[in-house]
Amino acid sequence: MARPGQTIGLLGGSFDPAHDGHAHITREAMKRFGLTRVWWLVSPGNPLKAKGPAPLGRRMARARQVMQHPRVTVTDIEARLGTRYTAQTIAALQARYPGVRFVWLMGADNLAQFHHWQDWMWIMENVPVGVLARPGDRISARMSPAARLYRHHRISARASQLLGRSDAPAWCFVNVAMTAQSSTEIRARGGWATSSDL
Repeated sequence: MARPGQTIGLLGGSFDPAHDGHAHITREAMKRFGLTRVWWLVSPGNPLKAKGPAPLGRRMARARQVMQHPRVTVTDIEARLGTRYTAQTIAALQARYPGVRFVWLMGADNLAQFHHWQDWMWIMENVPVGVLARPGDRISARMSPAARLYRHHRISARASQLLGRSDAPAWCFVNVAMTAQSSTEIRARGGWATSSDL
């Protein structure tokens, strides 16, 4: 549920599995970007990854276990909408929730390869984007094609609270103390079984 006038951050991903790093950047995004709420969009699968994730229900349950906050909703709305790509999801949400301001959230690692996403320029032109720096990805993200092309639409980190009220194109890059924990590392340690392991 969303009401007109709300500013909702969208954090998409496979969350395979969700971990404390996801929860941390979510809390930081709410503070830094002036968000009313954040929705975790647990995707059916990442089109850029060849190997499928663990079953959706299992990833949803883990995400709800990890992220317990009254202003954060863990949702499988992409599976219910039938959207496969971020641009499709954003367009569907904007049509379904008129008057709600959506902000796309991502780690700096995603900004570094954002130009490989389908309709990435449409995303930049239609929704503000909040970027949270992760260890090791700051320079490649700031030098990325997306950062260079939209350099004149960047909001300084000092003014990050303006992002949620800004019209696209608008993006903001903030440095936050981050954990180095990653879903890939958790899977590599054997702490989480993927669909191919079940």
